[in-house]
Amino acid sequence: MAAAAAQRPLCIRGGATRQMLMASTDEAVEVLEVGGHRGIVAFEPSELVVSVRAGTLLSDLEAVVAAAGQMLPFDPPRFGPASTIGGVVASGLAGPARPWQGAVRDAVLGITLLDGRGGIGRFGGQVMKNVAGYDVSRLNVGAMGSLGVLLDVSLRLLPRPATTVTQVLELGLGQAFERMARLGRRPLPITAMAWESGRLRVRLAGSEAGVAAAVKAVGGETAADADQDWNRLRDRQLPLFQGDGPLWRLSLPATAPQPDLSANWLLDWGGAQRWCCTDAAPERVFQAASALGGHAMRLTPTVERAPLPPAQLRLQQRIKAVFDPEGLFNPGVLYPGQY
Repeated sequence: MAAAAAQRPLCIRGGATRQMLMASTDEAVEVLEVGGHRGIVAFEPSELVVSVRAGTLLSDLEAVVAAAGQMLPFDPPRFGPASTIGGVVASGLAGPARPWQGAVRDAVLGITLLDGRGGIGRFGGQVMKNVAGYDVSRLNVGAMGSLGVLLDVSLRLLPRPATTVTQVLELGLGQAFERMARLGRRPLPITAMAWESGRLRVRLAGSEAGVAAAVKAVGGETAADADQDWNRLRDRQLPLFQGDGPLWRLSLPATAPQPDLSANWLLDWGGAQRWCCTDAAPERVFQAASALGGHAMRLTPTVERAPLPPAQLRLQQRIKAVFDPEGLFNPGVLYPGQY
């Protein structure tokens, strides 16, 4: 309330591991530290549901659910040991398993939110059957804290598979597209498909018998230590992500052809998420992604998102005004000067 009275904007910070996703980092904005708000509120292994305070370390939460033979479905990026579950939900980022196991918003059952008026609202529930306010919970996934401060989050879990295997196939980009499309049409226990530097990796997970049959269908060679490669992809630690040039993320239909851009490419999500380093002008990259039915976002050297259509921007501004009428929380984090 003091910040609202003084018209003093606030930058919400938990573990500070996702600052690189913020379009605006105004040093004049006061930091609101929320990382100390942590702990498991409720865990029902039989219901595959957990409720947790938003400042809880991602590593701590995953250790608790892993001990019960369960996991977060969306395989969130870590970005460092200080990563919190609040940051995971606020950023909305998912790992290589997303197309097969769901996005972050698919796993969020409910939230508790501190809004710009100082009020605390509870939206959604703690089980799948209770979905009142479900859309408001999802609305905060990927909002980067622009609508309020996440206090608690309830999440759906998945059982951990009995076995996981990764097959590696030596294929060019065109061949990889064809193979991924063909595999995607088959009832295989795929949990990830990614291509980089002439190598297509296909991760299979499930029962031992099911995975063994799928290995024969996929072909290729079985990777000896694949977890490390998937984790490096998930956490953006592969060489492409460490380069000096502008880094772009394109979200496209998996079957869309490659954009007409001169770039180094890395494909994830079976071709639906495409990373590249290119010196092409931002307007050209945005246009190329839009022409193929998708959108683009530049992450380095500075964050830049594709401009929103006027009607969509007005809608988002109206939503922001409902939850944060004074514009206190993370101003300009998504679209500087607009939202």
